Amino acid sequence: MSRLSRALLPVALAAGLAAVPACNKPASGRIKVGVVTNCADPFWDLCEAGANKAAKDFDVDLQFRQPEALDVSRQTPIINSFVEQGVKGIAVSVINPKGQKKDLTRVAAEVPLLTMDNDADPDTGRLCYVGVDNKAAGRAVGRLVKRALPPEKGGVIAMFIGSDISANGGARIQGVLDELATPDANGADATRTFNGRDVKGKMYGRYFLVDGEAKTDGGPDKNPQQYPVTMLERLEGVPDVCLVGLYAYNPPAILSAVRANKLVGKVKIVGFDENPVTLKAITAGEIEGTVVQDPYNYGYKSVEILAAVARGDKSKLLTQPLPYQVVTKDGGPDQTADGLTIKFPKAADYAELVRGQFASIGKSAGE
Repeated sequence: MSRLSRALLPVALAAGLAAVPACNKPASGRIKVGVVTNCADPFWDLCEAGANKAAKDFDVDLQFRQPEALDVSRQTPIINSFVEQGVKGIAVSVINPKGQKKDLTRVAAEVPLLTMDNDADPDTGRLCYVGVDNKAAGRAVGRLVKRALPPEKGGVIAMFIGSDISANGGARIQGVLDELATPDANGADATRTFNGRDVKGKMYGRYFLVDGEAKTDGGPDKNPQQYPVTMLERLEGVPDVCLVGLYAYNPPAILSAVRANKLVGKVKIVGFDENPVTLKAITAGEIEGTVVQDPYNYGYKSVEILAAVARGDKSKLLTQPLPYQVVTKDGGPDQTADGLTIKFPKAADYAELVRGQFASIGKSAGE
């Protein structure tokens, strides 16, 4: 090799290396992350608002998708499309932890994956879970039930939820029942007669759970109001009834059925999540209270974590659940329960906060 060739070789190598794109770096130089929910609901609009804010704060491009239904077959193609687009991190609200384990494990091996609202088996390789301890939050719902129907007397309860196979669904149901149960009445079979018909159920303390299980409705697109309507027909004239809604859309559906039957104040309602209709009804005294998760923060934290991980920083990964809050008409001082410090904001104040979050994405609270 000539002296001139040897002199030019480093220059050629440098030029060649410069032409090779940086590994795992988008052509635009910006990181892209994806967030996919378990269905479409105002709850997830609040999550999107938080995710959008984080995308601006941490300088990432965000893909935020809400499947039309609570259906794995709708969610999985969205997750796969994120992978194909080359996103550098994915956050997902898992619909069926067992049924999706294989797919989520595959995705986690290719792209940093975290779960929010609904967890997956840690064996999938997901980095962390962004959400509340749903069993503890379920216990808080149980305490609201006991406030509406004192445990010395008890009453009749019915629970409604989108899915009991999701991680949050099963945990919330169990949390409610654990709170209501006593050592001598923890799921004991029982039969009550309502309007001349025997109804089987289970006893938790002095509370009779109609049919002995929560009623699953399949999601907000499946006409969830039909279930409380049917329940109220079965319980016509029965005193000391409390209907419990454990997904965001359930309390408004229950409220609609109670209003239609002119039973406001007679049938107690306890909710979950911060649907604007629920918050307004608490202020009006139509709903006892609701346990909220702060979906805005779910979106924000998820994008913050994914952005950090994409840049090689794992210090933002969560190791503990986020706190829930209990919203009531009059609010109250902080309390300690299940090792957590729980805030009790007033419904009117919390509703104002939620209105601002909706406004940040150009939507109204839809009260």
